[in-house]
Amino acid sequence: MAYRNNLLTGITELLVLSILNKMDSYIYEIVKLIANDSDNRLTLSSNTVYASAYKLEQAQMISEYSKLVGKKRTRIYYHIEPKGREHLKELQTSYTNMTMGVQRIFDKLGGSEANE
Repeated sequence: MAYRNNLLTGITELLVLSILNKMDSYIYEIVKLIANDSDNRLTLSSNTVYASAYKLEQAQMISEYSKLVGKKRTRIYYHIEPKGREHLKELQTSYTNMTMGVQRIFDKLGGSEANE
């Protein structure tokens, strides 16, 4: 199942950067956006998104800041940095090429029913 984890890690990174490219956000909001916008076809745990955010922050692709919400509550928001925008473009290109390539293979094989 390592291949699934690698694929999920890459997709999570792509989605986190894509969301942050549109707006600063916090982990719970990112998790909810991914679930809602995918019609619950893609649900990620907060831990998965935190791990991706941590990796991206260590690579200086995103940064974090605290924001007071309510009277006493602080929330950590994430912001995409220029390095993250560049990486996002690379990820989007790779993802598009990969999905188009896989789809072409499926089409030539006659769809997913070919081995049934």
